[in-house]
Amino acid sequence: MKHVFSASVWKEGEWYVAQCLDVDVASQGKTEADALESLGEALKLHFQPPRAAIVPKVRPVEVELDAA
Repeated sequence: MKHVFSASVWKEGEWYVAQCLDVDVASQGKTEADALESLGEALKLHFQPPRAAIVPKVRPVEVELDAA
């Protein structure tokens, strides 16, 4: 069964970091595609038995910011 997760990707030095926004899992790679592929593998491992004991509940947070 396929599941779609949200990820944030940024560059730190020579490496790209990919962090899942739905589950506390991150990975890295030399390219953005490598980082996302590594994140996919890390997510597969995260959900293999034994499964993670705590699955975070992700909720939106509304914040009013002053216009600068």
